[in-house]
Amino acid sequence: MANRWENLVVDARDPARLARWWAEALHYQITYEKPDEVEIRRGPDELPGLVFVPVPQDKAVKNRLHIDLRPDDQEAEIERLVDMGARHVDIGQSAEATWVVLADPEGNEFCVLAARQ
Repeated sequence: MANRWENLVVDARDPARLARWWAEALHYQITYEKPDEVEIRRGPDELPGLVFVPVPQDKAVKNRLHIDLRPDDQEAEIERLVDMGARHVDIGQSAEATWVVLADPEGNEFCVLAARQ
């Protein structure tokens, strides 16, 4: 029996707002939207997607799973994401790390990696 990775589900206080933020960050589009679920994908038929669902509580601890982004220009991408509302966070990464840890508007950590050599 084969499996396909369909979605990664993200809990959010405001699913529509956070989905729109990630859609802009990833250059994705909203493919489905209801009050209790918003899905974004690169294209309508491209998997996997990110699905944002409502939860009543704020994020309280470090994510157990996070997204890594690898832009062509790390510095420019960090500036763009921070301008969009991301913020720098310290999760204990070393000063020599080649990645930068940011958090989305609801505090979910993600990494912006250096470009591949």
